[in-house]
Amino acid sequence: MPYCRAVADIRRGARKLSSTILSFSSSDQRRRRPVSTTSSRSTGALRLWLSISTVLTTKAHPTRRPRPEGNDPPAHAVVLSVDEKSQIQALDRTQPGLPMKKGRAGTMTHDYKRHGTTTLFAALNVLDGTVIGRNMQRHRHQEFIRFLNTVEAQVPARKAIHAVVDNYATHKHPRVQKWLTRHPRWTFHFTPTSASWLNAVEGFFAKLTKRRLKRGVFLSIVDLQAAINRFVLEHNAEPKPFTWTADPDKIIQAVRRGHQVLDSIH
Repeated sequence: MPYCRAVADIRRGARKLSSTILSFSSSDQRRRRPVSTTSSRSTGALRLWLSISTVLTTKAHPTRRPRPEGNDPPAHAVVLSVDEKSQIQALDRTQPGLPMKKGRAGTMTHDYKRHGTTTLFAALNVLDGTVIGRNMQRHRHQEFIRFLNTVEAQVPARKAIHAVVDNYATHKHPRVQKWLTRHPRWTFHFTPTSASWLNAVEGFFAKLTKRRLKRGVFLSIVDLQAAINRFVLEHNAEPKPFTWTADPDKIIQAVRRGHQVLDSIH
């Protein structure tokens, strides 16, 4: 099962030394390959995200235990959680919905009219919670490269960029790898297989769906894209970064216990 494979992948990654996985010195950065699809590098993305979140939490909560040596986030760098939300539908209801009032919930017709779809590419800065977003009609490698160029233009030139991405084929396309070669300050870190939910930008997508798209009425794709752009601007006006409060070591221990239970069942 995909879940079992993901648990096994994470368990193997837990045995890696954090200092080896999270070595991001400037000299090592120049020698690092831009893209790797090995299991150890994928699990390294999990350790990277847990470690960065723990560091940020420790700074926000000085009473927490000191962070382990070797788990510092990369210096002079920006860590971005990158993904795309595809097939966002511009739906128009056949009749206007009625607002919620005392004694009656808000109403919405069960049928709708489709006016096309759009795809939102987004990069969430895990330190300050701001989002760089761009709407496009499709989600091929061509659009992904255009979005990377957008991010490249907005991030200060003196900063290295570490992007946490999932294993979608577009992110590993040969032309994307060539783009990374031409932009050496970029490094991709892949989430474990079947664990794209670890990517922090998924939380932003969930908020967008719940607060703006779920009960929205959009008469065209332009109307939908304008609503998404307004939501991104409003989010960036008062960004709230995700603060990881759980202990990464306890999470890895729980995964190990779960794997032992699965082994005992089989």
